[in-house]
Amino acid sequence: GEQLTSLIQGTAVAVSNVDAHVAMPAAGITTADKMLMIMGTSTCHMVLGKEEKSVKGICGVVEDGIIEGYYGYEAGQSCVGDHFDWFVKNCIPAEYRELAKEKGISIHKYLREKAITQKPGESGLLALDWWNGNRSVLVDADLTGVILGMTLATKPYEIYRALIEATAYGTRMIIENFEKNGVKIEQLYAAGGIADKDEMMMQIYADVTNRTIRLSGSQQAPALGSAIFGALAGGYFKSITEAAQTLGRIKDICYTPNKENCIIYDKLYEEYSILHDYFGRGINNVLKRLKSIKGM
Repeated sequence: GEQLTSLIQGTAVAVSNVDAHVAMPAAGITTADKMLMIMGTSTCHMVLGKEEKSVKGICGVVEDGIIEGYYGYEAGQSCVGDHFDWFVKNCIPAEYRELAKEKGISIHKYLREKAITQKPGESGLLALDWWNGNRSVLVDADLTGVILGMTLATKPYEIYRALIEATAYGTRMIIENFEKNGVKIEQLYAAGGIADKDEMMMQIYADVTNRTIRLSGSQQAPALGSAIFGALAGGYFKSITEAAQTLGRIKDICYTPNKENCIIYDKLYEEYSILHDYFGRGINNVLKRLKSIKGM
């Protein structure tokens, strides 16, 4: 080994790991019943459990796969930030871009400024977040997106908000699927670019899930997590818990549910769930038939 690597004998060599997995200790998570959402172009939902449970529709579960001594569960959504990026690249009028430029802000921030003035359900819109298929809980890459309720009065920022809400409903579906199958989720955390930049979206997630959301203190949680595991492998810490307590960070701010919004979102989520099963579980395979016709 020394000849192959040119490393001095006794040098600690750590194995590689998954970026989403190593983000857990970066947020101080080393115990069970806590979910971390790593939110970017897509979202990974990581959970630790003390027991192995059979959970349909997730990406997998591995003993010691995230933190030694626990079962590591992973689920995910394949289209989150990519969802909003698609919308601003293809569906925004020139007027919006000009107004955003005049204000010196991004088009995403401009849309948020307009969308945040709306109450839940005010637009009359509801979407299924399947622009890139469904990873969890349906595990079906052939599903496509749906949006309902549009009229001649519908505004672009209303559609933008409906797409954000759709991803929040998708996350709630994942959480409920875990809990229905015996994997507890008592605390919810978030990391990644969206968690750091989009206050409106994080509040919507808190309202839709009816859970307080805590934020990772690092803008580069996977990089910090890699450093934590590296320090452990190098012998600087005796355990991953000690390393996470020393180097992991959580922001002082958190997002708490607005109870009035939660009531409305519960009603919208009921409708989302009906559409989710109708279009996603074979009751009506119109989305796949349309995709087949498109390919002719």
